[in-house]
Amino acid sequence: MYYISIIMEVTQVRLPTGIVKEVDNLIHRGLYTNKSDVVRDALRRLILEQQAGSIKNTGDSVKEIKEIRKKLSKEKISLDEINSLG
Repeated sequence: MYYISIIMEVTQVRLPTGIVKEVDNLIHRGLYTNKSDVVRDALRRLILEQQAGSIKNTGDSVKEIKEIRKKLSKEKISLDEINSLG
């Protein structure tokens, strides 16, 4: 079995109590294991949403999105690289 080492940075974020309660609710419902997973997924979705109009339509958008998500989950990806994916 192979393991990929991903270097992560720690970033402090201040959130309104209502949002924190909703995040805790997602964790309680079993949709996520912790707050970091919620935030990472939300940011990935935001980045993908911003890229949606710039993705080339080659006929297999599911494959294209999967490839972009795969690249986004790897370490040290720059915004220039994200913008060049489409």
